[in-house]
Amino acid sequence: MSLCLSFPKTGNPADVLELIDRPLAPLTGHDVRVHMRYAPINPADLNYIEGTYGRAAHPPAVPGHEACGEVEEVGPLVTSLEKGDVVIPLLGVGCWSQHLTAAELHFAKLPPGIDRVQAAMLRVNPVTAWHLLKKFVDLPEGGWVAQNAANSGVGRAFIQIAKSLGLRTVNFVRRAELIPELLTLGADFVFLDDEGGLAAAKQMLKDEKVSLATNAVGGDSAIRLMDLLSPGGTLVTYGAMSRLSLKVPNKFLIFKNLKLEGLWISRWFEESGSAELAEVLEPLARMVAHGEIVTAVDEIFPLTDFRKAILRAQEGGRSGKIILDLA
Repeated sequence: MSLCLSFPKTGNPADVLELIDRPLAPLTGHDVRVHMRYAPINPADLNYIEGTYGRAAHPPAVPGHEACGEVEEVGPLVTSLEKGDVVIPLLGVGCWSQHLTAAELHFAKLPPGIDRVQAAMLRVNPVTAWHLLKKFVDLPEGGWVAQNAANSGVGRAFIQIAKSLGLRTVNFVRRAELIPELLTLGADFVFLDDEGGLAAAKQMLKDEKVSLATNAVGGDSAIRLMDLLSPGGTLVTYGAMSRLSLKVPNKFLIFKNLKLEGLWISRWFEESGSAELAEVLEPLARMVAHGEIVTAVDEIFPLTDFRKAILRAQEGGRSGKIILDLA
C-alpha cells in the first residue's frame, strides 16, 4: 500500500484533498516504480484541484505537476533506468503520492548527487524560464530582457538562467523588501511594479533595446511591460496572477509593432520528443546540481500535514516554495 493525496471533487484544495491508501500493482514490461521524495505546491496544482486550470481534472484524481524521487523497482523490459536512480516524472499530474508507477519514458534521470528538494522543482519553473529566454527571441549577449513577478519561481529561475546566458534583466516586483534579495540572486535592476518603477526603468535604460518581456501578471502590469519594450519587441504571457485580462492599447500594435505570444509549458512537455526534452532538461539539471539555479523554499511539510501546507501555499508574503515531504 502507498499513501497519496486525492480529491473526490474539485473545490478549495484545503477542503477537498484527502490522504488515502492505495495498493501497489505488480510491475510489467517497461514499468518503473519510483519512491517519491519531495513535491512542491505550485499555483497550477491549486488551480487544477479548484477546477480552474487549463487541463480539466476528472475526480477522483491525484494532483501534483512535479516531484523528485528514486527508482525503487523496474519491470523486466526496462533499459534506461535502474534501482537507485534519481528521477523526476514527466507526467502532467499525479505526483503527490509516495509511489508513482509509469513507463520508463515518463521519467528523466538526474545526476545522482543532486539536491532532491531542488530537483523536485526543476520540471516547471526552470524549464519555463529557459523557454522564455531561448524560444521566442534571438537575444544577443549582453541584451536586456524584462519581467514582472520577478520574485516568483519562474522569475527567480529567469534571473539565474539569464545571467548564465550573458543577458541582463530588468525586474519588477510588488514589494520593496524583495529588491535586495533579487539583486543578490543576480538581477541587474529591480523596480517596484508601478508607474514610478516603470519611469525609473526607462530612465535607467535610456536608449538600450529591450526585445523581450515576460508577463505572469496581466492587467496594468502587462501594459507597463509593453510600454518598456522597444519597437518590434515581444511580450510572452505565461501566467495571469492578477486574474485580470491582457488589454493591449492600440498604440503598442500600430506604432511599436509589438508581438504577443503565449507559453503553456505543459503543452510543450506533451508534444516534445525525447531528444528535445533532453536538450532542455540536461543543461538545467547540471545547473541545479552545481547550485547555479536555486529555488527559494519557505517551508517543508510532512505529507500528513498537507492541510497546513496547502493553507501556507495559499498565503501571500511567503519567502519561497512550499514543499511536501512525501516519504
